[in-house]
Amino acid sequence: MGEGHSFRSYPEEQPNQLRLLIMLHNIGATEAQKALTINQISEWTRMDTPELQEHLQKLIELGYAQHFRCDDADKYHLTIDGIRKVLSLYS
Repeated sequence: MGEGHSFRSYPEEQPNQLRLLIMLHNIGATEAQKALTINQISEWTRMDTPELQEHLQKLIELGYAQHFRCDDADKYHLTIDGIRKVLSLYS
């Protein structure tokens, strides 16, 4: 088999992290200009902020999401790897 890692099998992933990843993709948070705040993401996902922050941090650690500070608010969006992960789930 080839080198690298499969996008399909990360043991660290949890169903809610995958759900969040898919939701961020579906609502268009796919680049810095379309990044969303925790409150905006919470409205879309119906996740509580502490749970959401935990899942976002894990997605950032996995390289699937990125955050930055803008206008005194943290904003989040998917990375290219996060977009690829979502697309690999559909293939």
